[in-house]
Amino acid sequence: MNTKYKDSVFTKLFNDEDSLRELYTALKGIDYDPAIPITINTLEDVLYMDRINDLSFTVGDKLVFVIEHQSTLNKNMPLRFLSYIPRVYEKIIARRAIYKNALVKIPKPEFVVLYNGLEKMPEKWELRLSNAFTGLEAGEKTSLDLIVTVYNINYGQNMELLRRSENLAGYAQFVAKVRENAAMPLEQAVTEAIRYCIKNRILARFLEEYGSEVTNMMFGEWDWDEAKEAWQEEAREEMEAKYQPILIENRQALAEKDCAIQELRRKLQEAGIDS
Repeated sequence: MNTKYKDSVFTKLFNDEDSLRELYTALKGIDYDPAIPITINTLEDVLYMDRINDLSFTVGDKLVFVIEHQSTLNKNMPLRFLSYIPRVYEKIIARRAIYKNALVKIPKPEFVVLYNGLEKMPEKWELRLSNAFTGLEAGEKTSLDLIVTVYNINYGQNMELLRRSENLAGYAQFVAKVRENAAMPLEQAVTEAIRYCIKNRILARFLEEYGSEVTNMMFGEWDWDEAKEAWQEEAREEMEAKYQPILIENRQALAEKDCAIQELRRKLQEAGIDS
């Protein structure tokens, strides 16, 4: 884990009130209103890459958005959001307020994942915390649930959503361009994507200002994904090495049983007995 890696391109792009206001109105499908008050309350923790969640912000006093960007599918996001939201509310509500008799009003939460991984997925789907519950009968109501809406923001998907957010559309195009250059070394692929986007006025101002940072951040993001893949591959190799003798023994035993069954079938047929 790179403990000095503070931002991704995504969080760098959406780190001010105006860009979050644009993202909020795009997700809600409402007209852009510059008067909508936005308060950023993203959680930070030096124990996890200086950040616990990607984005968290309140819209006035009525809504709190908690947003994660992911390039790898994770079905445990409802559980992760369940750990985020109490800490977000702790930042919003006075600590002693919950001990008062008067009802404490809190902004309702919405949980969103913006996905742009390589695995083919629908444009929009839901993840539910209740899907992870053991012992929950079909149709049984649960006293606790948490619903996460996942949007596929790969360029070419959810085009109406991307149309409503210039920053989100630009980000999707930039990532797509980097992937188009996959045959190049990573630094060259990112550099060429930055040049292309600036030339075609895609996130031009952002990339002109943060071009070198973007390159470093892309290295951090992609290295992290590659590291996870390496760990998974290594784990598979270790498991195969550990259990290979057992697998070989079982294969031999199954082969011997199969031979015995075939021999029995042959003898039954010779005796005129239908096997």
